[in-house]
Amino acid sequence: MELWYRLLSVLPFDWAQPGRLMFMKNALLAILLLAPVFALLGTMVVNNRMSFFSDALGHGAFTGLVIGGMLGFLVPMWAAVIFSVLFSVAVTTVRYRSGMAPDTVIGVFSSAAVALGIFLATGSGSGTARLSAFLIGDILSIGKKDILLLVLVLGGVLVLWALYFNRLLLISISPSLARSRGVRVFREELLFTVLVAVIVTISMPWIGLLVINSFLVLPAAASRNTASGSRQYTLLAVLVSIVSGVAGLFASYAADTATGATIVLVMTGFFFVSMLLGRRGAG
Repeated sequence: MELWYRLLSVLPFDWAQPGRLMFMKNALLAILLLAPVFALLGTMVVNNRMSFFSDALGHGAFTGLVIGGMLGFLVPMWAAVIFSVLFSVAVTTVRYRSGMAPDTVIGVFSSAAVALGIFLATGSGSGTARLSAFLIGDILSIGKKDILLLVLVLGGVLVLWALYFNRLLLISISPSLARSRGVRVFREELLFTVLVAVIVTISMPWIGLLVINSFLVLPAAASRNTASGSRQYTLLAVLVSIVSGVAGLFASYAADTATGATIVLVMTGFFFVSMLLGRRGAG
């Protein structure tokens, strides 16, 4: 961390100078670690038309937080992780076993999860005020221990990406073709949904439940408008995610706005620009 702080001291910003506004320095590093993770996962989320599912995971995480608080967990976030993993396993299993439309299954589970969370939070007499921070998020609250966790998360995602990318890509193109090539579609999709559940949940206090799905979807959607191949698609998604994250952080600091929401607005701008570029290229 000290090396990171020294590197930032060359930047022409007051907060980058030694000993000043350490929370901004931590937040910038956190964005540089989180942005590639969300971009990589987001490419497969968009490919597999799972945008609604990733949004539903946030509802499950919210309920997990409430349950963790009621059970007296010192760190309710870990209860949220457990609940989100169980939520993703249940949705994926029911989706495969029932034969129902995926959006129907996801909608049922999502509605039930958020309703249960609100029911438990209000029924306990504590209300939802203490949970409002998770709805908006605050990446400026991230600390050194959280940075270490993000380093491990990024390393784990990169390893899994190297091992499973081809299989997940084949599944997104044609599940039946993937099965004919010996890919265990259910197992691979279950692993991926559990990974998304864990990442979404642990990131929620910093990004915010209300906008976290946009971190997954927008960079990948913007990249898809202009990319000409899977490699370019992935690289562009990572680039859009990183640039949006850094620009959004600086803009939110200058305007004193919520960082997560500001980053999403920058990502949205990239998406609409990519739409225009994609149409011109097609024409």
